[in-house]
Amino acid sequence: MYKDKKVVVVMPAYNAAQTLQKTYEEVMDQGVVDLIIVVDDGSQDETSTIADSLPHTKVYLHKKNLGYGANQKSCYRLALEEAGDIIIMVHPDYQYTPKLIPAMASLIGNNLYHCVLGSRILGGYALKGGMPFWRYLSNRFLTLAENILLGAKLSEYHTGYRAFSRSLLEKIPFEINSFDFVFDNQMLAQIVWNGYTIAEVSCPTRYYAESSSINFLRSLKYGFGCLWTALTFRLARMRVIHSRRFLRG
Repeated sequence: MYKDKKVVVVMPAYNAAQTLQKTYEEVMDQGVVDLIIVVDDGSQDETSTIADSLPHTKVYLHKKNLGYGANQKSCYRLALEEAGDIIIMVHPDYQYTPKLIPAMASLIGNNLYHCVLGSRILGGYALKGGMPFWRYLSNRFLTLAENILLGAKLSEYHTGYRAFSRSLLEKIPFEINSFDFVFDNQMLAQIVWNGYTIAEVSCPTRYYAESSSINFLRSLKYGFGCLWTALTFRLARMRVIHSRRFLRG
């Protein structure tokens, strides 16, 4: 709990058996988390078995791999069903430190923001933490383009460490977004579209061999998807096109 608000951590998991226990322990060490929800997206390892053994954890299994976006949809849907007031996504691959959970929860729990991102760029942690240089350059280019098209000022759009208020998740139509990695970007664009200010906290990150990542071709597809999302946002804002993702109230 944080100020009588239920804190739910969601973990979109895929083949996370090597790091799930370590991530779980650090999450619970923060002292504010009431429930962890693990959604196993058709893993081929012991992810679900390990998750089932963890206290204060509910496990949901996709019988086949549906994709990162589909995994998150299940995560947020289940967190809302469990009456979560503050919902924080933490990757179970231990790439992002759970030690920022109290800080992110406080920004939402004190009604300052409805969305908080853990930024790898603030503080210069990305390259120090082992982010490949080509990935860093693409991150900077995409972020610049998206800030211009969305009219925002974020340090990055591509972090997987995110916290949301219940009211925001109930308002944003995330269910119509992609089943793939571009889901993350589409959701942030929807948040900006609906007039929310997004907060960022500096986040050290770690790149391990077992950390989840996508290859170059999928990264290229993701990059074009991000640009298309931002362009669609801008054209919808200019009333040039109608977009189901960006509806006017």
